[in-house]
Amino acid sequence: MATTTNYLALDLGAESGRGLLGRFDGSRLALEEIHRFPNSPVKLLDTLYWNLPGLFDEIKTALRKTAALGATLDGIGVDTWGVDFGLVGRGDVLLGNPVHYRDARTERMIEAAFQRIARERIYQITGLQFLPFNTIYQLLALKQARSPLLDVAETLLMMPDLFGWLLTGRRAGEHTDASTTQLLDPRTATWSDELCQALELPRAILPSLIEPGSELGPLRKSVAEETGMTQPVVVIAPATHDTASAVAAVPASGSPSSSVPPDWCYLSSGTWSLLGVEVPHPAINAETMRYNFTNEGGVAGTTRLLKNIMGLWLVQESRRTWARAGREMSYEELTARAQVAPPFSALVDPDDASFLAPGDMPTRLASFCTQTAQKPPQDEGALVRCCLDSLALKYRWTIERLESILGTTIKTIHVVGGGTKNRLLCQFTADACGRPVHAGPVEATAIGNILMQAIGRRKLGSIAELRAVVARSFPVTIYEPRDSSAWADAAGRFAALVNGS
Repeated sequence: MATTTNYLALDLGAESGRGLLGRFDGSRLALEEIHRFPNSPVKLLDTLYWNLPGLFDEIKTALRKTAALGATLDGIGVDTWGVDFGLVGRGDVLLGNPVHYRDARTERMIEAAFQRIARERIYQITGLQFLPFNTIYQLLALKQARSPLLDVAETLLMMPDLFGWLLTGRRAGEHTDASTTQLLDPRTATWSDELCQALELPRAILPSLIEPGSELGPLRKSVAEETGMTQPVVVIAPATHDTASAVAAVPASGSPSSSVPPDWCYLSSGTWSLLGVEVPHPAINAETMRYNFTNEGGVAGTTRLLKNIMGLWLVQESRRTWARAGREMSYEELTARAQVAPPFSALVDPDDASFLAPGDMPTRLASFCTQTAQKPPQDEGALVRCCLDSLALKYRWTIERLESILGTTIKTIHVVGGGTKNRLLCQFTADACGRPVHAGPVEATAIGNILMQAIGRRKLGSIAELRAVVARSFPVTIYEPRDSSAWADAAGRFAALVNGS
């Protein structure tokens, strides 16, 4: 009988962080939530920051609670979203608080980059979707502002790597998160000297890279003592980019093959929607650049060919706006109102640049409708319906272009993450795309984190084995498509709003 091994996943999402304990008996994985905490940016003067000290304190609380359970940990792994980073200087000094990607400092930085190196050349090197908050533009913003931080920095660490350094003292860059920077050549998995030179960015601060499942090292003695971790425990870099961990945990069968194009896609659904396919090699060509697709690092040497879509942020930020005005409503209430609202009354492109920053989302959505000769939604239910209809149609738009790029037919959509709890959006996705949706697991990111740690500790041998464990351990809800003809009519209207974004 296999010995049960225990792993702690520290998963920092856009709205909350969580520590989940995974108990793996060699066949099935069981999860226990140890600690959950808010993850909200903080504004200081005119800059939006990560609350790094507060978040690390919450991580230590998760460690402390785990130690109190008496479970011996075989690994600890951290994942976060991509693009954001911290800088470390001489003597292991943290140089300032990391800035949040929704901060305004990257405005017009894409245009500034194109003045130094052609857009086409950036895409040829990186194959990465042009998004204003990519790491490359955050660094260029520091350079343009003549920030003294770049002059004294020794190492740039992406956010999960930064937490790994705080936990172990080791400075290393994990590949999947590094692939979100738009500074990495995905063909060679190396930093691009050409881009650094063209933009006058300090190449020397970019860290050496490691693969998912690599051991970072033992927990710092001071952290172990402070949290009561009396047993030796190693910190492992899972797929530290949260989407890479979530995709690893998709309960699909088979592995990517160069001879057989994929017939399923994944949709990591939450604040952002990440929709794509797993392929063995990057797809960098005129068509992927035209439609602004991205090639990010996956597990086991794979590439995640995908599109970042604004996701449930549209609803989340609208809800916060209404709450500030004294109209507090739960997500369940808003979804119920959306379900009975008239369909397709108004549509928006979820990826319009006006929706990126925090603020009055309902007004921005109404403005988009007015500018596109549509009547704006008149109440909360109609506005949420507009968001959900538009997201489902953007998923359809994206899948159609993936099929064209790869010459394949996508038969199944695997939805993972917190968005699986929105049953209305799952059904709309099946209806709009005309394909069955397999929804689950909810905690895919933490599951992928944990099971990549198990691969690192040689308790699993492959991604196929990992996915078989997920399929055995967690339920999946299937949504069959219905009413697809109405969605096909709406898709024509929607396509006119997208403009290739």
